[in-house]
Amino acid sequence: MASVEQHVEEEILQAPSRASATNGGIPVENPATGEIVATVPDLGAEAVAEMAARGRAAQPEWEAYGFDGRARVLVRAQKWLMDNAERVVETIVSETGKTYEDAQLAEIGYAGNAFGFWAKMGAEYLADERVKSSQVLVKGKKLLLRYRPLGLIGVIGPWNYPLTNSFGDCIPALMAGNSVILKPSEITPLTSLLLAEGLRECGLPENVLQIATGRGETGAALVEHVDMIMFTGSTKTGRKVAEEAAKRLIPASLELGGKDPMLVLSDADLERAANFATYYSMQNAGQTCISIERVYVEEPVYDEFVAKVSEKVRALRVGKPEGYGSVDVGAITFPPQLETIKDHVADAVQKGARVLAGGKEVPGAGRFFEPTVIVDVDHTMKCMTEETFGPTLPIMKVHDADEAVRLANNSHYGLGASVFSKDTARGEAIARRLDAGAANVNDAMINYTVLELPMGGAKASGLGSRHGAGGIRKYCSQQAIVVTKLAMKKEPFMYPYKSRTSRMLAGLFKFMYGRGKRA
Repeated sequence: MASVEQHVEEEILQAPSRASATNGGIPVENPATGEIVATVPDLGAEAVAEMAARGRAAQPEWEAYGFDGRARVLVRAQKWLMDNAERVVETIVSETGKTYEDAQLAEIGYAGNAFGFWAKMGAEYLADERVKSSQVLVKGKKLLLRYRPLGLIGVIGPWNYPLTNSFGDCIPALMAGNSVILKPSEITPLTSLLLAEGLRECGLPENVLQIATGRGETGAALVEHVDMIMFTGSTKTGRKVAEEAAKRLIPASLELGGKDPMLVLSDADLERAANFATYYSMQNAGQTCISIERVYVEEPVYDEFVAKVSEKVRALRVGKPEGYGSVDVGAITFPPQLETIKDHVADAVQKGARVLAGGKEVPGAGRFFEPTVIVDVDHTMKCMTEETFGPTLPIMKVHDADEAVRLANNSHYGLGASVFSKDTARGEAIARRLDAGAANVNDAMINYTVLELPMGGAKASGLGSRHGAGGIRKYCSQQAIVVTKLAMKKEPFMYPYKSRTSRMLAGLFKFMYGRGKRA
C-alpha cells in the first residue's frame, strides 16, 4: 500500500496553484513519532478571497442538482469511503497519533453513517412545509415554509477528529445545496485534503468543496467571506469567531469546550460504570469534547468503584500505534495540550489529590501521557473545573445524588453528561436536572452517533447544534411563501376606509380573540 505522503502529495502540490500561499508552508507532524509526514500551504487572506469567489460561482450549479442529484454524489462518497477506509485510517493516524481503533470506530464509522444519513434525510428535513394558520385574513390561501441554501458555508474544524468533527460538518452543508470552504486545523489537514479528493472522484463539481489550509489567520479571513460559519474548537476562540460573525450579521454555529460529568449512584452496575468511565475518559487519549472528564460517586460505592477503575486504567497500553490491537491509548496530538495535562495533574497533587494510576508524561519519541486516575479531588482543582482534554480521570466522593447534581452543574460548560443507576426512571429524572445539551443514562457519548438527535451544548459549550433537522436547516435561510388562488379585485379592508367595514372587523376580532377561551 502506498504511503500516506504519496496519497496526499498530489493534493498538496496542487493547492498552491489554486491559491497563493503566504510562505513555504506548514509542516504536519506525526505526534506518535515526531516525524514530519507532509507540508501544506499556509494560505493568506487573498487566497481565501479567491476561493470564496470560486465557491460562489460554483454553488448555483450544485444547487440545481436538486436533492436527488446531491444525494447520489453523497452515496457514491459513502462507498468511496468504505472502499478506501484503510487509506483514510492511515492518514488520520499519521497526523493525529490516535490508535487505529479510534480512527476506525469514531471517524470511519461516523462518516460512513453520515454520508448515507444526510443523503436520505436531507430532502425530508428541507422539504417545503404546508402551514396552517388561525389568521382569518389568509383563509383559503396557500402557506408554505421553504428552506433554501445560504450560499457559501465556512467550516473551521478541530484537530482531534479531522474526519468526524471537521469534514463531517461539510456533509449536511453540501446536501443542503451550499458550496463549502473547509479550514481544517493546521495540525491535522491531511484527512480533509484526502476526502476532498474522494468527493471529486465521486462527481462533486469543481470548487463546490475547497480546503483552505492555514493557521488562525486563514480562519479569520474565512469568516470575512462566507455566508455562515460553523466552528468547532475552544470556547476562547469560539467567542472571537462569534464576535466577527456578529459584525457581518452572518449566522454562526459553535461547538465549544466541555467538562462532562459522570454520576455514579449507589445502585449502579459498578462493573459497567467502571468500564464506561475507563473507556470514555481514555478513548482518543481523552481528546474528545464529550469525554468523561470528572466523576462523582456516591459514598457507599466509592471505594469499590475507584478500585475497579484504577485496575482497568493501569492495564491500558499507551504508545505508538503499530496497527490494529497494538495499543489502547495513542498520542497527544496538539503540543500545547500536553502542557495543559501536566499542569492539571500537578495542580491537583499540590492541592492534596492522590494519583492512583499514571500521572506522568511517557519518555521517548512522540507525545504520550500515562492514563491517569486522580482521587481526593475537589472544585478548587483545575482538573475538576477546566477542560483537560487528556487521558486523565478525577473521581470525587459525594454524599448523595443531590450533591452530585449540584457539583456537576457547577461549571461554565454544559456539553454532555452521564448517569449510572439500575433504577432507570431515577437515572432519567437526574439526567433531566443536569445542565447539559445531552445526557445518557447507563451510557456515555453514544448520543453523538444518533444523527436523528441534536448535538449541541449549554452555557459556554456552544451555540446551535449539529445533527437532527436543525443540523442541516442551519445551513439554510427560511422563506415564507403565500399563494392566493381565488382572489377578489380588492380586499374589503383596503382604501377607502369605511366606518361600517371597520366596525365589522372590530366585531370579528372581538368574537375571535376576546372571549378568553382557554387554549
